[in-house]
Amino acid sequence: MNMVDLILTVCLLANPTSCREEHLLFESRGSLFQCMILAPTEIAKWSEEHPALLIKRWRCAFPDNGRQI
Repeated sequence: MNMVDLILTVCLLANPTSCREEHLLFESRGSLFQCMILAPTEIAKWSEEHPALLIKRWRCAFPDNGRQI
């Protein structure tokens, strides 16, 4: 199964300079372009579950081979 990594840069609402990356992995539907199309829905779901965090930016990438899934 091919995976794609949706990488979010998120910051605390209470402290906007405190940021980190979150990785959302899901099944690839063929390309990073498909990830870009599907990402807003996944971002909205994640954001609703994490109301104390603000998503500053996001991008799609194929996961690193050495990364644990």
